[in-house]
Amino acid sequence: MESTEQNSGHGKAHLARTMGLGALIIYGVGDMLGAGVYGLMGKYAGKMGNAIWLAFAMSMIAALFTGLSYASLGSRYPVAAGAAFITHRAFQKVFLSYMIGLAICASGLTSFATQSRAFAGYLLGFLGYQLPGAKGELPVAQPLVVFAFAVGFILLLTFINLRGMKEATWTNALCTGIEVGGLLLIVAVGARYIGSVNLLEVPASAGSSEGVSFPSLGAMGVGTLALQGAILTFYSFIGFEDMINVAEEVKDPERNFPRAVVIALFLTALIYALVAIVVVSVVPWRELSTSGQPMVEVMKRAAPWFPPKVFSFVAMFAIANTALLNYIMGSRLVYGMARQGFLPRILGEIHPTRQTPYRAIFALMLITIALALAGDVSALASATSTLLLFIFIVVNASLLVLKRKPGEPKGFFEVPSFVPVGGILVSILMLGAAAFDVERRPSFTIALVLVALIAALYLVMRPKDINEEVLAELG
Repeated sequence: MESTEQNSGHGKAHLARTMGLGALIIYGVGDMLGAGVYGLMGKYAGKMGNAIWLAFAMSMIAALFTGLSYASLGSRYPVAAGAAFITHRAFQKVFLSYMIGLAICASGLTSFATQSRAFAGYLLGFLGYQLPGAKGELPVAQPLVVFAFAVGFILLLTFINLRGMKEATWTNALCTGIEVGGLLLIVAVGARYIGSVNLLEVPASAGSSEGVSFPSLGAMGVGTLALQGAILTFYSFIGFEDMINVAEEVKDPERNFPRAVVIALFLTALIYALVAIVVVSVVPWRELSTSGQPMVEVMKRAAPWFPPKVFSFVAMFAIANTALLNYIMGSRLVYGMARQGFLPRILGEIHPTRQTPYRAIFALMLITIALALAGDVSALASATSTLLLFIFIVVNASLLVLKRKPGEPKGFFEVPSFVPVGGILVSILMLGAAAFDVERRPSFTIALVLVALIAALYLVMRPKDINEEVLAELG
């Protein structure tokens, strides 16, 4: 189904297929890159020394297993709410599909709410104010002002989302261009420093300021450090999974979707690796590890003439981009689940002229505003990112089942069984690592509470009217 369809066989409007290969690649890169990379390079340097680039390479390989599974599934089943649809098609368990769909939606919404408050904070900073609780000389903004700015930001993105995928795609392209431009500027001004340090130097031990060459650690040491690096930076690639929720709006998705996923992963890894090589070449990794603003420190050394506030401007666009993409993903997910019968059908309506899931968009707008009013939900957002690892396990397992299920369609892009098996093993490894990570451990408790809430919602709503006709048509 390559052409844009205005109506289905039942006379209902469909989402418009407006995204080409380039637009989908930009969507994926924009979703994976984020403002977080500007602050996390210091943490990465403390763990990996000059070999941060190697950590990104290892985590890209780790993410690629699940990325290839998504690429294959998107080629087979290019539909909105892809993960929930695929789970139901594989296991025929309504509760599991419901849980997967709402967990992904919760991830997007909490991230969106967190980003709306972060955007308000940056904007207030430009106006000479700081967020409540922040320490500094600037006057503190009233909580109501922060909320008002956050709501204004949410309403702006609602307008863009309602206008249509073309408008959202152009906005995404602009924000991603500025976001990537900021990172490539760091690469450009710091390129002359490349070659000045040993890029294989790593801390001699955890927390040590002494450096040793990576190969001198021996086979066991090299393997351990490579694994540590993959675990450390794996979350930098979270976002590729959102691409499947817009697959229904992609032209020739059977071919373009898998290509876009793979290209987006490699481009993101390349950008991360280039930035990592430059930052440790300009500023010693020992200094980076203690810097609160590592990228600003790099620019001070490599381009002292450059105004530091520009990076706050770039960060605003990075935050806006991630928020917009989460909003797009969430609205398509809710629309798809409603159309399939997992959520109330009223949320599955498409605007007759704009061809956007307007009711799902408005519903998520209200929920996000409520979350923004609740205050800091970053801990909840962190918990939902932990839940994504569980979702990866289920999606990879679904592909294994569907590959062996008679009568299932084959996609343009098929992968051998070891790929989803590898995705499952990597996700289990990441979950285990998160369980032993003191910083991430609280997210497990919050994630369990969230699962309990989704289960309670399922028991209350009891989605029994699963539209098998629509599910069969989509497959």
